[in-house]
Amino acid sequence: MQFAPVAPEACPALVLNADFRPLSYYPLSLWSWQDTIKAVFLDRVNIVSEYDRVVRSPTFEFRLPSVVSLKTYVRPSRTPAFTRFNVFLRDRFSCQYCGNRRDLTFDHVVPRSKGGQTTWENVVTACSPCNLLKGGHLPHKARMFPAHKPHRPTVAQLHSNGRHFPPNYLHQSWQDYLYWDTELDP
Repeated sequence: MQFAPVAPEACPALVLNADFRPLSYYPLSLWSWQDTIKAVFLDRVNIVSEYDRVVRSPTFEFRLPSVVSLKTYVRPSRTPAFTRFNVFLRDRFSCQYCGNRRDLTFDHVVPRSKGGQTTWENVVTACSPCNLLKGGHLPHKARMFPAHKPHRPTVAQLHSNGRHFPPNYLHQSWQDYLYWDTELDP
């Protein structure tokens, strides 16, 4: 039985901080094979594990790294950036009005037209139908109240929430560094 060769594009490297923890869980800290090889040659990372896949040039052959660790510790941010993605992650990719997980937007609990600001404490994840239904109304007027009070999450809370949403592909060499409750791909 012959196996089709694995394209290098299908071989991302898991990037760990110098303490061997992933730089982020969601999105998972992955580098393309090109960025990984560049970091190896610039002596910025240690190779922790490798794929069976080899890339070749006229002068050398190189096994693609599957896990690398930074040589210099990068201090994680203490406060997460306010982004649409991080709001969705805080709210676990669910509409805070109906629980739907599709067609997500974000909603100002106190609408901007009524003085509401774009802050952690005033923005929640909402599906498009709920956002349209609520419109420019205050929650009590629309009779729509968020399931969870909007708040500024910690980085640890976002990492914890991210563990509930593993990527579609996890290589077995990553298993010792990731903490999802799902079976890893071989």
